[in-house]
This record gives sequence, structure tokens and C-alpha cells, in this order.
Amino acid sequence: MTIEIKAPQFPESVEEGSIATWHKKAGEAVRRDELLVDIETDKTVLEVVASEDGVLSDVLKSEGETVLSQEVIGRIQPGAVGNAAAPAVAAPASTAAATAAAESSAVNPAAKKLIEEHGLTATAVTGTGKDGRVLKEDVLNHLKNQPAAPAQSAPAAPSTAVTTSGEREEKRVPMTRLRATIAKRLLDAQHNAAMLTTFNEVNMKPLMTLRSQYKDLFEKTHNGTRLGFMGFFVKAAAEALKRFPAVNASIDGNDIIYHGYYDIGVAVSTERGLVVPVLRDCDRMSIAEVESGIKNYALAAKDGKLSIEDMTGGTFTITNGGVFGSLMSTPILNPPQTAILGMHKTQDRPMAVNGQVVILPMMYLALSYDHRMIDGKDAVQFLVAIKDMLEDPARMLLDV
Repeated sequence: MTIEIKAPQFPESVEEGSIATWHKKAGEAVRRDELLVDIETDKTVLEVVASEDGVLSDVLKSEGETVLSQEVIGRIQPGAVGNAAAPAVAAPASTAAATAAAESSAVNPAAKKLIEEHGLTATAVTGTGKDGRVLKEDVLNHLKNQPAAPAQSAPAAPSTAVTTSGEREEKRVPMTRLRATIAKRLLDAQHNAAMLTTFNEVNMKPLMTLRSQYKDLFEKTHNGTRLGFMGFFVKAAAEALKRFPAVNASIDGNDIIYHGYYDIGVAVSTERGLVVPVLRDCDRMSIAEVESGIKNYALAAKDGKLSIEDMTGGTFTITNGGVFGSLMSTPILNPPQTAILGMHKTQDRPMAVNGQVVILPMMYLALSYDHRMIDGKDAVQFLVAIKDMLEDPARMLLDV
């Protein structure tokens, strides 16, 4: 009796996913709770683990294929993992069938798909994987080096296409589900909102002095949590959102939803794309809790461990292009939110202070907002409120 491997139950906001990576191959032994496969959705990567010890007998969905919620994607033959004699599949009925099964088990699922599309045989491709296993890259290299074949009926387009002309190589790959969703949301934000951006600048010297004075004591007091600037920006934004409820609101059709809580998303860049985990009830959090939360989210995002719940429900977003060297930009709204704050690089500039030229570390701030919901006056005053609190951090403590 085999055990079915099913895709997880997707949340209502997720319609489907795609197989990202199989960590086990057909015929390999698996242990209970061992990671089998990653399923990529438009929001995050979900992990599927083995429910029992045994052997992965069937892979029904190859890498890149679309899967639905609770769909069967493979099967496990239960049994002792250490029993090498335990067959992964039923014994072949003939020598030809045995050869086919051996070839199939020695080919990566993604490579097998390419082999079938190009009418090749597994034995014609030299495998570089473990125990001579044929990988997707092996098939692509084989296709790249073999002479042009006679024209025949066009096969289905491969998931990855490489075109070479001398040293000018092009590589065509499909968008990941996350990247495609990001692209769609950005276009929707531009098409469906009356988006404007207002700018200001903040003197970072008070924050830099405060951080330099207390960073060692802060880290010691809060169990290794480092004092950064993002904690101050999040707290300043939360206080400013209290004063300007329209900036914390969202639009739903012809209705305006005013949120009585302050859930601030912090944009995090990963290899797979931009994700925005949300810090809940930021007005009730200490700066140490904000810094710790951001650190945990950044580590989870790097490892692809963010859950869908971590990235939904924000009322406002902060993005920091300054970590990459950006001096100024116009951030795009994160629907259905009506505003987003952009931080940038801190750079020394000559400033006029009391009639004298002084070199100060300055940062440009950008607030993009939906003019359907937020008037220009409120947007400008909101940004000025953040500037004032950052230049005089005591305001956040005294609520002035």
C-alpha cells in the first residue's frame, strides 16, 4: 500500500502553485518529516515533508509543473529505510521494462521532460549528477553541443531555452510565480491609483549620535539585538499614522476603510524577488521589538521560510533603497494600501544652519500616495511629522 504525497491546503488568496524543487528522486529512501519538495506560490514557498519512512516510488508532478491545493504529486512506498533490497516500484515484467525503469530513475524529472520534448534517450546524455544521474543542465549542454537536427514538427517549448551565436549567448527562462505576481501588482498599482510622490529630507545626525551612544548597551540589554535606524523609522511612521488616519486607510471599491491598528510592512529583497513581511501593532512595539522582528523576517525571507500570514494585512509600507546606494526614488504603492515611505542613502551634504554652511548627513525621504484618498496637504504634513520625529527622537517619547 502506497502513501500519497499531496500539495498543502492553499489559503483562499492562493489559487495554485508550481513545483519548485524535488529534494528527493524516485527510488530514493526517505525518512519521516524529511523535506521532499518545495512548492512555490505567488506569495511564498511551501515545504512538503514525508509522513512516513519508506521509498519515494512515484513523482507525479515534475519541477515547473502547476499543482492545485491538495493535489497528489507523488507516492511513498512505506518500509524500512535501511532495507536496500526494498523495491521502489513493482518488479519489471520484462528486460525492456527494466531498462526503461533504470533509465527513468537515473534522470532528474526536469531533465526527463526536456529529453522527451527533444526526442532524445537518457543513454545519449552524459550525466554529471550523483551516481551519474542526468540533470537538466546536462540535457541543455547536450543540446547546445550536438549538430542541428533535420527539421521536424515543432515540439512543445522547453521551460528553458538557450540560444548561442558565437560568444553572444541568450537564455530564456520563465518568470517565477513570485516575480510574475510582483509584476502584475506593480502594473495594477500604476493603472488603478492616482499616484503622486512628495519629497523631503531629514538630518540623520541626531539619530546617528543616539545610536553611537547607546548601541553597545542596547545590544547587551536586548540579548544581542542590534540598534539600527529602521526601528526609529517604523516608530516614527506609526506615530505619524495616528495623526493622519487617511494615510493608514485603504480603498475598497467606493468605500474607504480606516484601520484602527498600525501594521507596517517592511520591504525585504531576496534572490526570488521583493517580499513585504508585516510588523503587527507597531504602535505598541518597542524599538527593540521592531529591530528583532525585522531581523527575524530578513532571515526567514533569505531561507524562503516566510509564511503567507507574515506578508498579508499591512496598512502601510516602508522600503529602503538606500541599502543598495539609491539617493532618490519614487516607490510604488503596495495595494490596497494608499501610501508607502521610501528611505534612501545617507550622504554628507553642505546645509545652511543659522546662516552658516555645515556638513550634515542627510537622507531624502519619499512618500508615494494615492491622491484619490490622500490630499497633498495631508501627505506633506505626514512626511514633515516623520522628519521632525527623526530629527528630534524625544518627540516620539513625549508624543509632541
